[in-house]
Amino acid sequence: MAKVKPRVFRGLRDLLPEQMAARQWLIDTIRGVYERYGFVPLGTPAIEYLDVLSGSAGAEAQQSIFHVRNPEKRRDSDEEALGLRFDLTVPLARVISQYRDLPRPFRRYQVASVWRADKPDRGRFREFTQFDLDSVGVSSEVADVEIIAAMCDTLTALKVGSYRVRFSSRKILNLLLKYAEIPDQFEVSIQEEDGIGRPVTRTETRSSSDVFRVLDKLDKIGPDKVRLELTIGYTDKSGDRIPGLGLTNDQVDRIEKFLAIQGDGREDVLGQLREVFGPVPEAEEEIDVLAGMSRQLAKLGYEEDRAVIDLSIARGLAYYTGPVFEAILVDAPQFGSVFGGGRYDELVTRFIGERIPATGASIGVDRLLAALLELNRIPTRKSTAQVLVTALDSTMTDDYLELTFELRRAGISAELFLGKKGIGKQMKYADQQEIPLALMYGSDERDKGIVTLKNLMHGKTRSGEIEKREEWIRERPGQIEAPRGELVDAVRKMLSDVEQSHG
Repeated sequence: MAKVKPRVFRGLRDLLPEQMAARQWLIDTIRGVYERYGFVPLGTPAIEYLDVLSGSAGAEAQQSIFHVRNPEKRRDSDEEALGLRFDLTVPLARVISQYRDLPRPFRRYQVASVWRADKPDRGRFREFTQFDLDSVGVSSEVADVEIIAAMCDTLTALKVGSYRVRFSSRKILNLLLKYAEIPDQFEVSIQEEDGIGRPVTRTETRSSSDVFRVLDKLDKIGPDKVRLELTIGYTDKSGDRIPGLGLTNDQVDRIEKFLAIQGDGREDVLGQLREVFGPVPEAEEEIDVLAGMSRQLAKLGYEEDRAVIDLSIARGLAYYTGPVFEAILVDAPQFGSVFGGGRYDELVTRFIGERIPATGASIGVDRLLAALLELNRIPTRKSTAQVLVTALDSTMTDDYLELTFELRRAGISAELFLGKKGIGKQMKYADQQEIPLALMYGSDERDKGIVTLKNLMHGKTRSGEIEKREEWIRERPGQIEAPRGELVDAVRKMLSDVEQSHG
């Protein structure tokens, strides 16, 4: 039989037990916050019809969809084409449209993998996990305020350190287009070469969503390259040509004046925005919406140290229609946004022709996990077991099984060592797996009606303090004997001691 080289496609990766344990802690913590807010779980298929996925986001997102072969396809029809979901919001819109008897508001959370055929980068994968919460059926900005509050509470629960939830509004950005005199649709002339090297000019149509897509890259590529992409374009470090949008210098100057608005607090930012947008029709009404959200956040205790108004927030997806928000970790800005979203009141319309307001946010689980691991702010473990039941005597397997299942049925995670190694190597295994306790039970213990328990964490600590072998043998650090009938209570007490000493 020919050997197959074990390999993983670029942009995908395996998650080994230690990574998965940290990831599960992250997900469980997030779920706890979402459920305190009353959100309920939802599941949707990884594969959707391509016409469901396409048209719900900008061209860049549509181009990143992985296409899937349809095994039941009987005709060449776009209605039969399939793709992997690129986010969890479009499937939610499909669910809302398909199940019309769902309660309103419908408040759901979902954690699942999504796929994008993007260029892999640090913390950026082609398959990654999102954890979303959304409120569908509420037009009031109070729902947006609640999402921002949930973002703050989630990041606090995860103990990420200092963070900032930045928020603005897509409607404010729409006003920016008026301020900069940028039409919804405009033509761009592109200079290139034909097949034999002769210069040719072709015309392409651009839209305001392309402007937002470029502004959404501000943190990633910086203001200089954003200006180039808004105007003439540039060549990136890989040699790829990034085409420009063809805006004039005057138009970009106005954009940069808007993006330069900063202040000591939310009220200061809003005051400067009123000055810049003074001549723009409808500006006062939209600025008042942000001011109301800021006031409500302050009333709930979410001050400037956690939630700030940042007018540069664009969010790349085209379906946002109102407030938008994203969160960054102050101590790990290189990871970019780890939590973001906004209001998308028109997304359901394309399915049923009815406008249903909705707002929500999504955590990039893998990106956040990578950031927290780099910051050493997430608990990691190599084993789920709290106790290793050692096997000292091959004739006592039934006793070891009984001990192991007694612990498990008492709610204590226990692993029975099933190999054929001696006690020294069993202890080494427990140490490698970072299992805190070892249970030793041989014929001597059985005759005496006791069990021997060893706190491996304490023993490791004391081993650096005890110099003489005789002292080690006499003290037997972290080791106790307990009556066989009091096994569960003794283990619980030792685990409590471990938790307190390493908490």
